[in-house]
Amino acid sequence: MERACPECGRKILGRADKKFCSDACRNSRNNLLNKDNKNLIRNINNMLRKNYRILESLNIENKTKTTKDKLLRLGFSFDYFTGIYTTKTGSTYFYLYDQGYLPLENDYYLLVKKEI
Repeated sequence: MERACPECGRKILGRADKKFCSDACRNSRNNLLNKDNKNLIRNINNMLRKNYRILESLNIENKTKTTKDKLLRLGFSFDYFTGIYTTKTGSTYFYLYDQGYLPLENDYYLLVKKEI
């Protein structure tokens, strides 16, 4: 029985359980099937990476203050972060991996770096 590649229709040679004629066809099919999910994940990871770079560039000394306006001008998005930490006193830190920020009064933010 001759099997055909589901991506390009060519004859499949080799192992009995082989599904595609080549790695290129296998990758092409998987990329097509996962396109929507990959775009969503890629966009979120890009925003997380951008936010992290902004915090890292502003927080050179591992603890500093900045304004909301400065963060927004650099393209920071407050919708994307990787974790939240609430202290015993009720302060809520938002983290992007090891870089964090704490909202303060008058649109100021305390930037911190978590020791790993």
